Amino acid sequence: MRGHMNRNILFAVCLIFFAVSHSLEASRVIHVFLDGAVHAITAEYVIQGIDEANKSNADAIVVQIQTPGGVMDSMRTIISRMISSRVPVIVYVAPGGSRATSAGFYIAISADLAVMAPGTHLGSAHPVTMGSEGEETENTKTMMKKATEDSVAYIKTLAERRGRNIEQAEKAVRESISFTETEALNANLINFIAKDLDELFQKSHGLTIKRFDGSQNKLSLEKPEIIRIPMTRRQRFLSLLANPNITVLLFSIGLIGITMELYHPGGILPGIVGVISLSLCFLSAQILPVNYIGAMLIAFSVILFILELKITSYGLLTIGGIVSFVLGATMLFDAPIPEMRISFKVIGVAVAMITATMLFLLFMVVTLHRKKPLTGIQGLMQEIGTAQTDIHESGQVFIHGEIWSATAGDPIQKGEKVRIVEVDGLKLKVEKNQ
Repeated sequence: MRGHMNRNILFAVCLIFFAVSHSLEASRVIHVFLDGAVHAITAEYVIQGIDEANKSNADAIVVQIQTPGGVMDSMRTIISRMISSRVPVIVYVAPGGSRATSAGFYIAISADLAVMAPGTHLGSAHPVTMGSEGEETENTKTMMKKATEDSVAYIKTLAERRGRNIEQAEKAVRESISFTETEALNANLINFIAKDLDELFQKSHGLTIKRFDGSQNKLSLEKPEIIRIPMTRRQRFLSLLANPNITVLLFSIGLIGITMELYHPGGILPGIVGVISLSLCFLSAQILPVNYIGAMLIAFSVILFILELKITSYGLLTIGGIVSFVLGATMLFDAPIPEMRISFKVIGVAVAMITATMLFLLFMVVTLHRKKPLTGIQGLMQEIGTAQTDIHESGQVFIHGEIWSATAGDPIQKGEKVRIVEVDGLKLKVEKNQ
């Protein structure tokens, strides 16, 4: 009887210990950073973090963002994964001075919990496409209207499902309005303001959030264990290539290398550098939204540069190639934000590099054509030799290590220096070298 009581007591103690230890177990939060433009690689990275949070049954995932926006398709991919996540997603616009504009605004609105740090802002989400600036055609206006209405419908859906201010969210899209953290809080676009992660977790702990499917979830984030997931080396490298300015410079280096290899086959190094640079350029073009008209103009410029080395155009082909390259580079990327467009300074550097290379190659071509031949029959003209015999109507001369038959108008004695003035088959016409 006593042994049975002891077992019951031991069992009760174990239950109490398990309950206490479970209650003391720290919650876990996955922390990822969306720093920079939104594109295919940053989308892959954020989704990787969300998947890890779901796989490890974390209590939440914090997506800390600092972005001017980016590619709409990549943005929608991120949002689609966020709203299907079992783990609550907290979007935190931080640190101070950061922004979540354009695509970043949509991501913040779609979060289970939207938080901003002091000194940040969000908004300015009006869709932008190439051709929407400057003179507008009727077709452009129609396309912009369609894009705007589609974006408005999307943000209204996100705001409604998250219980945020639909009217203010719509204004951010239609009128490109931006909100400071205080304005966003008063407009019910975010949940609260937090100066750092500690304050964010403190204010989040115990909150009941509305999930996208209408269900509710109570957050338990009291002093959580933070697991930061950095980008992989591959993702960091590809993110670097996702810079359009890097893409243009890689293309310029590749073009220069290939052109020099075509001009001087066997150089090897220029060809290797050119192929590698062009390969990286094409890889970068797969990440960024390419405008195919711009790509065609750049391809046309390459053809003109190569033809310049084969056809005498007095520089017209080079000028045409430069104009085509500048126009193509200007419209190469169909980017919604200035940060994903090519800087005119970079275009200027690229043009200077290509122009300098073409001028150098053209100079080498002209110099080679003007240079006196060193081999063959033409290479014998005006060369100096030595008479091997007396020469009048016929005789022999020694030149270039060979003995040739020769004729002369005036008599030349054996041993005198002679100059070749004409080549007739295998016989030379010479005169005495004065």
